[in-house]
Amino acid sequence: MNPPPPLTPTADQARELAARELAKAAYREREPGLLEQVGRWLLERLDDLVSLLTADRLGGAGGVLLVVAVLALVVVVVRWRLGRSSRAARAASVSLDATGRSAADHRGRAEEHAEAGRYDEAVREWMRALVRDLEERDVLAARPGRTAGEAAREASAVLPSASAALSDAARCFDETVYGGRPGDPAAVDRMRAADRTVRDVPVVAG
Repeated sequence: MNPPPPLTPTADQARELAARELAKAAYREREPGLLEQVGRWLLERLDDLVSLLTADRLGGAGGVLLVVAVLALVVVVVRWRLGRSSRAARAASVSLDATGRSAADHRGRAEEHAEAGRYDEAVREWMRALVRDLEERDVLAARPGRTAGEAAREASAVLPSASAALSDAARCFDETVYGGRPGDPAAVDRMRAADRTVRDVPVVAG
């Protein structure tokens, strides 16, 4: 007996499949506002696409495969958007502003994070240590809102021989915090080495 032909979902059924996927806990745990906006937009686009893909001329197995492909694309795009939002929120929480801690305090915290395997946090603390050290040495004036890249450029003008180390530290920090690249022991070593190099460069009084 031949197997029954595959069923072609209707537009409503395909939309229900997408809505069911977006309702999973992995999505609900994310920021509600973003999920609502992205989900609404994607489901509206899905309605249009499914209406085309499930037309009579695309029925049967071909129509099913196309609908499944569209649904998979919806899931991938939503996960990507949520991942970007999560990284942006994480980056926004990172501040190089003065916290009352000394450079030595930040270095100690960086080493504690690294030993515990919290490499992202270690990278952040090493950057804070480096910037705080530059402020303590009067290479940089304490300024709220300064980014890692700005700190590197400003300090390079005073310590040109440390320019490569400063740029590498800022790049490593941005890759971890803004670029979404998970921290690892190699990233921590880069930050530690950059901090050591910058500390070893004497500040010449102008």
